Amino acid sequence: MLPKILNDIIGPVMRGPSSSHTAASWRIARVCLDLLNEPLKSALVEFDKDGAWAANYREQGTAMGVSGGLSGLDITDSRMKDIEQLTAERDLSIKYKIASYPTHHVNTVRISLSGINGNKIQAYAASLGGGSFKIYQLNDFSVDLRGDYYELLVLTQKPGLILESIEALIPHITKADQSAGKNGILLNVKSSNVIPPDMIKRISRLPDVEDVIPVHPVLPILSGNESEVPFTTIASLLKYAEKERYSLGDIGLIYEKCLSGLPKAGLITKMKEVISIIDNSIRTGLDGTVYEDRILPHQSHLIKKAEKNNKIPRDPIVNRIIAYVTAIMEVKSAMEVFVANPTAGSCGTVGGGITALAKELKSSEEEVIKSYFAAGIVGAYFASGPGFSAEEHGCQVECGAASGMAAAAIVQLLGGTAGQAINAASMAIQNMIGLICDPVADRVEVPCLGKNINAAVNAYASASMACSGYDAVIPLDEVIQTVSQVSKQMPSCVKCTGKGGLAITNTAINLKRKLGN
Repeated sequence: MLPKILNDIIGPVMRGPSSSHTAASWRIARVCLDLLNEPLKSALVEFDKDGAWAANYREQGTAMGVSGGLSGLDITDSRMKDIEQLTAERDLSIKYKIASYPTHHVNTVRISLSGINGNKIQAYAASLGGGSFKIYQLNDFSVDLRGDYYELLVLTQKPGLILESIEALIPHITKADQSAGKNGILLNVKSSNVIPPDMIKRISRLPDVEDVIPVHPVLPILSGNESEVPFTTIASLLKYAEKERYSLGDIGLIYEKCLSGLPKAGLITKMKEVISIIDNSIRTGLDGTVYEDRILPHQSHLIKKAEKNNKIPRDPIVNRIIAYVTAIMEVKSAMEVFVANPTAGSCGTVGGGITALAKELKSSEEEVIKSYFAAGIVGAYFASGPGFSAEEHGCQVECGAASGMAAAAIVQLLGGTAGQAINAASMAIQNMIGLICDPVADRVEVPCLGKNINAAVNAYASASMACSGYDAVIPLDEVIQTVSQVSKQMPSCVKCTGKGGLAITNTAINLKRKLGN
């Protein structure tokens, strides 16, 4: 399934240090809470000893995300920052353990839940990068739960008859899968519309239905309402844009309209809401944030101060980029609300770059919105390739992807063509291939801040080059393919494990000890 811009690229709206660690784990836990189908009593959360999460699940917010989700909190709830205290007050037993079990992904978690009335479930799930996830096993059944539908899980011995009855009761079923287990067949019915409680009760009373579990979506844009996108490859996108005289921002909006089934006006409203959160992150960061468990102090105000004192040249674009990217990253590190864009680790690049250019150019709200859709379509093609998991591919898929997205967005703001925006994205990503992920002391701060700033400045330079007529030489699709190829040559120690790069310097080791890890 093609990635949606407002689900998988510019988002999620979240709190916490990492989208793959915190946002995805929160989403997984919220769905697991539905799967338990009664109030939670206790939980055992296990990370495979050979997986990426085993080394840093507390420092990078995985435990915070899981505990928050199992507590029923929204990820933007301020109580997420004190989740251990909250679970203790509620007398919830949530234990974390390093274990050994077969996995298919480096970011895999096994969650075993017990309810107050005796229900028990065990689920296996993987975080796929940028907040995307998949629950692929429930007890001994194979499932495919990604948080993008209203769903019913129906246990029966007669799946054909039951599915016919369900289809008669619920005419708007999008799809239905089934899986055989030791105790019967599990039907997984998916709908893009709310399934009314009275319908769920009627289904539970059908003969041969042994259990019914309703599952609610956790993503902002639901699946099941897609229509055909008028282009597939980047080459066909460019032909379509040239024929119709569309900018890349127009193309991104068309793409999201086809995938979401929502009208353009509705998508524009949703994007406005996301941009408002990004703008607020910049203001909050510049005003100053405080959080005990972080490495870097408040620094985003220093650029303006240095300009005022004539310590650095007055550069209204580059200096703003540095300040705005830093502000967003500081909000993230202070556990305040921000937008993963396309990930938490690269959240400053796109928002900081777009906002800096938009202020200098005095861009209209409509122009800014289109720039985000231009960024989103580049991110969608990247997500369809390697994806955004630094644990699989290093930081080239976080700051690298974000730099390409920001470059396309800046071309959009500058009034460039779709072709120029795609060329800018290609040049920007070319400059980031091979970038490792080596967060110091398992905090997404150092060298993450510098990488975000460099990615945004690189985006600005690449956009300027593209609009001036520079030749990107290597097409964007080939650049994205190269990222995947290079990641196979990178050792796992430089893929967000804390076992390589700057993370193992003497200073980093001392910092980690000082922070109490």
